[in-house]
Parts: sequence; C-alpha cells; structure tokens
Amino acid sequence: MSWDLRFHGVGNSSAVELGSAMATIERDGLPWLTIDCGSEGLTAYLAHYDAYPQAIFLTHAHLDHIGGFERLFGAGYFAAPRRDDTRLYIPAPLVPLLQQRVASYPNVVAEGGANFWDAFRLIPVGEAFWHDGVRLETFPVSHHWPDTAFGLRLRGSLAWTGDTRPIPEELAKFAGAGERIAHDCALQGNPSHSGIDDLEREYPVELLSRCVLYHYGHADADALALRGYHVAQPGECLPLPDPKPLTLQST
Repeated sequence: MSWDLRFHGVGNSSAVELGSAMATIERDGLPWLTIDCGSEGLTAYLAHYDAYPQAIFLTHAHLDHIGGFERLFGAGYFAAPRRDDTRLYIPAPLVPLLQQRVASYPNVVAEGGANFWDAFRLIPVGEAFWHDGVRLETFPVSHHWPDTAFGLRLRGSLAWTGDTRPIPEELAKFAGAGERIAHDCALQGNPSHSGIDDLEREYPVELLSRCVLYHYGHADADALALRGYHVAQPGECLPLPDPKPLTLQST
C-alpha cells in the first residue's frame, strides 16, 4: 500500500495564481482524505480527479479554505439521485463558524425546502477520529484566534499544520514519529502566519529537514528554495511514509 500527498494549491490568500492551500492524502493512487476546500483548490481537484471530494477535513473557516463548499453543496444536492454521503470531518469548535459563514444563508436553494447540510454527512471531531478504519489526530495551531484553527496528523506519515505561527510544542507531540510536515511558511511572517525566520528560530534542524513549505506568496518560492527548503508546488505529489498504528501498552 502506498501513501502520497497531492497539493492542489499552495498559495496564500493573495496569491490566487498558486491556488488556495488545499491537498489530498492519496492511498494507492486514489483520493482518500482531502484537506480544506478552497475555490481554486477545488477547481484543481476536479481537473485532476474528474470527481468531487468524498471526504474532507477542515482546518479552519477562512474563506480561502472554505470557498468551495457552496459548489460542493450544489454537486451533491442537485445530483440525480441526490447525494448526501460526502463526509465532512470538522473539528467541533469550527462547526458554528462554518454554520455562520456558509450554511446560514437563507433559502440555500431558491425553490426552498433545502438545508445546507442535506448534501453532506457532517462528522464533528475532537482530538482524534477514524476514517476508513484509520485513526487520525487533530491538534490546535496558532492562527488568528484561539480555538479556531487545527492541524491534522496521520501518525508516522503526515503532520499538516494548516495556517499557523510556529507551534514547537504541538509538533514535538504530533510530528514525533518521523512524519513529513506540511507547514505554513512564507518568506516573511505576520501575526497569523509563519515566516522562514520564525521556523528557523523555533524548530530544530531535524524537524526542519522534514518540512515541506506551502501557503506562501508570489515571489517567495525561489527564495525559500535557495535557503535549502522543499517548497511545495501546485499539483506536486509527495510520497509519504506508511502510517504507524497507535500501539497501546498494557500495564
């Protein structure tokens, strides 16, 4: 069994030509779990797979990460027959934010009689959840406001930070089993996002060597690469280590 991470978009909210930050974990070459659903990212997803995502994990509710949800609703609700099996794994604190930003629009269809959630299988999640028999973990990150953004861990395989400032304590726990780390990073940081100087100050060299950088700006990629970092490109497919199942020790 092979595992990969396909980047549909790698740009920040102002670098739309790089696509909204979004990726899919693939298992044996097939889409397994998609991370976020921005407008440009969803377009790239459709171009590659010729189908809509069937399972999505949401990191946070900023519009460049949820802008594709209205289109996704239409694809499910107006399908013949109607589909309502697209799984949305949403960290529980984000459910009311997603409701406010997307699902509360009055009369989601002009004909009436429809709720936004009719087209989905909403699964609020806590610190961990199961997808297709595999356990994944979530962890809080430092982005914009407390308890509004979360990362995702596939143990031993991938730690996806989502949008964040450096989070050394979280990655010491959630990227401590050899995971590849997809990390928010531009050339310059700001109060909501990491810059490369921030990462170099906060993280050990070994952890930086496992980082793949995304969510950067127009002219950042070449400068980051010149500093020796792996910079994700739109459409890139990154091989991942095989996940390591969590083993419980008996006492």
